[in-house]
Amino acid sequence: MQRMTQQRRVILETLRILRTHPTADEVYAVVRRRLPRISLGTVYRNLDELTRCGLIRKLDMGGAPARFDGDTAAHCHIRCLRCVRLDDVSVKSAKVHLQAVSHATGYQVFGYRLEFEGLCPECRTKEASNGTPGGKHGKSGQTKP
Repeated sequence: MQRMTQQRRVILETLRILRTHPTADEVYAVVRRRLPRISLGTVYRNLDELTRCGLIRKLDMGGAPARFDGDTAAHCHIRCLRCVRLDDVSVKSAKVHLQAVSHATGYQVFGYRLEFEGLCPECRTKEASNGTPGGKHGKSGQTKP
Protein backbone atom coordinates (compact mmCIF):
# COMPACT_ATOMS: atom_id res chain seq x y z
CA MET A 1 0.00 0.00 0.00
CA GLN A 2 1.04 3.54 -0.58
CA ARG A 3 1.64 5.64 2.51
CA MET A 4 -1.20 6.38 4.94
CA THR A 5 -2.09 9.95 4.03
CA GLN A 6 -4.25 12.13 6.26
CA GLN A 7 -7.11 11.77 3.78
CA ARG A 8 -6.81 7.98 3.74
CA ARG A 9 -6.59 7.86 7.54
CA VAL A 10 -9.74 10.01 7.97
CA ILE A 11 -11.66 7.84 5.48
CA LEU A 12 -10.57 4.67 7.28
CA GLU A 13 -11.46 6.11 10.71
CA THR A 14 -14.85 7.18 9.38
CA LEU A 15 -15.62 3.71 8.06
CA ARG A 16 -14.56 2.06 11.31
CA ILE A 17 -16.88 4.36 13.28
CA LEU A 18 -19.91 4.21 10.97
CA ARG A 19 -21.95 1.02 11.19
CA THR A 20 -24.29 2.03 8.34
CA HIS A 21 -22.20 0.63 5.47
CA PRO A 22 -22.15 3.95 3.60
CA THR A 23 -21.83 4.54 -0.12
CA ALA A 24 -18.84 6.50 -1.44
CA ASP A 25 -21.01 9.62 -1.63
CA GLU A 26 -22.04 9.18 2.01
CA VAL A 27 -18.40 8.69 3.06
CA TYR A 28 -17.55 11.87 1.15
CA ALA A 29 -20.28 13.85 2.96
CA VAL A 30 -18.99 12.75 6.38
CA VAL A 31 -15.27 13.11 5.59
CA ARG A 32 -15.84 16.60 4.18
CA ARG A 33 -16.82 17.81 7.64
CA ARG A 34 -13.25 17.10 8.77
CA LEU A 35 -11.49 17.77 5.47
CA PRO A 36 -13.52 20.46 3.65
CA ARG A 37 -11.17 20.59 0.66
CA ILE A 38 -11.26 16.85 -0.15
CA SER A 39 -12.74 15.94 -3.53
CA LEU A 40 -15.17 13.15 -4.33
CA GLY A 41 -12.59 11.66 -6.70
CA THR A 42 -10.05 11.50 -3.88
CA VAL A 43 -12.56 9.66 -1.71
CA TYR A 44 -13.24 7.14 -4.49
CA ARG A 45 -9.52 6.56 -5.14
CA ASN A 46 -8.81 6.09 -1.43
CA LEU A 47 -11.76 3.72 -0.98
CA ASP A 48 -10.39 1.63 -3.86
CA GLU A 49 -6.89 1.61 -2.34
CA LEU A 50 -8.16 0.72 1.16
CA THR A 51 -10.24 -2.09 -0.36
CA ARG A 52 -7.29 -3.37 -2.41
CA CYS A 53 -5.13 -3.45 0.73
CA GLY A 54 -7.78 -5.32 2.72
CA LEU A 55 -8.31 -2.56 5.28
CA ILE A 56 -12.01 -2.20 4.35
CA ARG A 57 -14.57 -4.28 2.46
CA LYS A 58 -16.45 -3.18 -0.64
CA LEU A 59 -19.99 -4.57 -0.70
CA ASP A 60 -21.42 -4.87 -4.21
CA MET A 61 -25.18 -4.54 -4.02
CA GLY A 62 -26.21 -5.89 -7.43
CA GLY A 63 -27.09 -2.77 -9.41
CA ALA A 64 -27.18 -0.39 -6.44
CA PRO A 65 -24.21 1.77 -5.48
CA ALA A 66 -21.43 -0.14 -3.71
CA ARG A 67 -21.30 0.22 0.06
CA PHE A 68 -18.24 0.07 2.29
CA ASP A 69 -17.59 -1.72 5.57
CA GLY A 70 -14.80 -0.86 7.98
CA ASP A 71 -15.18 -4.25 9.69
CA THR A 72 -13.06 -6.76 7.77
CA ALA A 73 -13.74 -9.68 10.12
CA ALA A 74 -15.81 -12.48 8.60
CA HIS A 75 -19.48 -11.65 9.04
CA CYS A 76 -22.72 -11.62 7.08
CA HIS A 77 -25.17 -8.85 6.26
CA ILE A 78 -28.92 -8.40 6.17
CA ARG A 79 -30.51 -5.95 3.71
CA CYS A 80 -33.96 -4.41 3.86
CA LEU A 81 -35.77 -4.96 0.59
CA ARG A 82 -37.77 -1.76 1.06
CA CYS A 83 -35.33 0.96 2.24
CA VAL A 84 -32.03 -0.83 1.39
CA ARG A 85 -30.75 -0.49 4.97
CA LEU A 86 -27.80 -2.83 5.53
CA ASP A 87 -26.85 -4.29 8.91
CA ASP A 88 -24.27 -6.74 10.19
CA VAL A 89 -25.35 -10.25 11.21
CA SER A 90 -23.28 -11.92 13.88
CA VAL A 91 -25.07 -15.26 13.94
CA LYS A 92 -22.54 -18.06 14.33
CA SER A 93 -24.85 -20.59 12.68
CA ALA A 94 -24.63 -18.57 9.44
CA LYS A 95 -21.02 -19.70 9.01
CA VAL A 96 -20.25 -21.55 5.83
CA HIS A 97 -17.85 -24.48 6.02
CA LEU A 98 -15.31 -23.59 3.38
CA GLN A 99 -13.63 -27.01 3.38
CA ALA A 100 -16.97 -28.70 2.66
CA VAL A 101 -17.63 -26.30 -0.22
CA SER A 102 -14.12 -26.88 -1.56
CA HIS A 103 -14.52 -30.66 -1.33
CA ALA A 104 -17.94 -30.63 -3.02
CA THR A 105 -16.93 -28.34 -5.90
CA GLY A 106 -13.22 -28.92 -6.41
CA TYR A 107 -12.63 -25.17 -6.07
CA GLN A 108 -9.95 -23.63 -3.92
CA VAL A 109 -12.18 -21.40 -1.79
CA PHE A 110 -10.80 -18.11 -0.46
CA GLY A 111 -13.91 -16.71 1.18
CA TYR A 112 -17.61 -16.06 0.84
CA ARG A 113 -20.26 -13.37 1.06
CA LEU A 114 -23.63 -14.15 2.56
CA GLU A 115 -26.45 -11.63 2.54
CA PHE A 116 -29.86 -12.12 4.05
CA GLU A 117 -32.90 -10.19 2.79
CA GLY A 118 -35.98 -9.05 4.61
CA LEU A 119 -37.74 -6.03 6.07
CA CYS A 120 -36.07 -3.93 8.75
CA PRO A 121 -37.96 -3.13 11.95
CA GLU A 122 -38.85 0.39 10.75
CA CYS A 123 -40.28 -0.82 7.42
CA ARG A 124 -42.18 -3.61 9.20
CA THR A 125 -43.73 -1.01 11.51
CA LYS A 126 -44.69 1.19 8.54
CA GLU A 127 -46.27 -1.78 6.76
CA ALA A 128 -48.18 -2.79 9.87
CA SER A 129 -49.60 0.73 10.22
CA ASN A 130 -50.53 0.75 6.51
CA GLY A 131 -52.18 -2.67 6.77
CA THR A 132 -49.92 -4.32 4.19
CA PRO A 133 -48.35 -7.34 5.87
CA GLY A 134 -45.30 -8.42 3.92
CA GLY A 135 -46.03 -6.17 0.97
CA LYS A 136 -45.01 -7.83 -2.29
CA HIS A 137 -42.50 -10.06 -0.48
CA GLY A 138 -43.86 -13.25 1.02
CA LYS A 139 -42.38 -15.39 3.79
CA SER A 140 -40.70 -17.72 1.32
CA GLY A 141 -38.24 -15.05 0.24
CA GLN A 142 -39.66 -15.08 -3.27
CA THR A 143 -40.98 -11.89 -4.84
CA LYS A 144 -44.62 -12.14 -5.81
CA PRO A 145 -45.67 -10.84 -9.26
